[in-house]
Amino acid sequence: MSAPLVLDAAAVAAACPPADAVAAIVAALRGGLDPAADLPRQAVPVAAGELLLMPSDGGGRAHVGIKVATVAPANPGRGVPRVQGSYLLLDAATLGVVAVLDGIALTTLRTPAVSVAAVLDRLAAGSGPLSVAVIGAGPQAHGHAATLAGALPGRQVAVTQLVRDPTRSVPVRGARLVRLGTTESDAALRAADVVVCATSARAPLFEADLVAETAVVLAVGSHEPDARELPADLLARATVVVEDVGAALREAGDVVLAIADGALAAEDLVPMRDVVTGAVRPDPARPLVLKTTGMSWEDLVVAQAVLAGAG
Repeated sequence: MSAPLVLDAAAVAAACPPADAVAAIVAALRGGLDPAADLPRQAVPVAAGELLLMPSDGGGRAHVGIKVATVAPANPGRGVPRVQGSYLLLDAATLGVVAVLDGIALTTLRTPAVSVAAVLDRLAAGSGPLSVAVIGAGPQAHGHAATLAGALPGRQVAVTQLVRDPTRSVPVRGARLVRLGTTESDAALRAADVVVCATSARAPLFEADLVAETAVVLAVGSHEPDARELPADLLARATVVVEDVGAALREAGDVVLAIADGALAAEDLVPMRDVVTGAVRPDPARPLVLKTTGMSWEDLVVAQAVLAGAG
């Protein structure tokens, strides 16, 4: 048996541009992949933090895989990343290791790919410049801006990045950096065609009435049932799309808390698969909110795209 291919962060990025990752997610869902059949992820406590295990059996695809991510809260004080990880891509028949990928680079690639895949038809139907307000300064803020630009080559993407402290933030390439919560940031949110929320916030980042009726909101920062980035009133007037209804009801605080507030009902949630396949066509006159928490099938689909690009 040959040695597995080992792909570091740079190799993952080089093998699969953002637009290719988006295309892989779209193709998988249109090809019959059912997110509801995904294997559950597990959090295993250890002395220094926790291990996050995210397996996927591929649903009949050529590979299976598992991401092992670690969360060590004390690491930043040591000058080491809080979250680290690796992805094992395995042959589905033999379970032999085909490739080992940098898990954080894979996550950084697949998360915005999922976001954009879910709303690609709506955004591609428009014309003219696309105004994007990105809230956050981390890898997902940068990744979503790059993925939107890469997946929509026919549209000019103008980004305003909203952060709590502009003096401590690395700006998204070409973005205008604005302090969150100011008159200027409120104006950017009102004008935005797309709002990206990629923060560690545990309470809503803005008032619901700042979001236009035709806007798309991509909320990716919260993946705990008691944390949210979005106000319940926004979800009350929006079409709310989720990767999988069951996963959202377990993990998506934006959804769980809006339901608890009486602003949303579980039956209102629209599975992402239905939007991508065209089974459901969200009303273009209402905001479209996509709330994701990250699922194992997404890592597997994009890991296979990375492997194809590396070959």
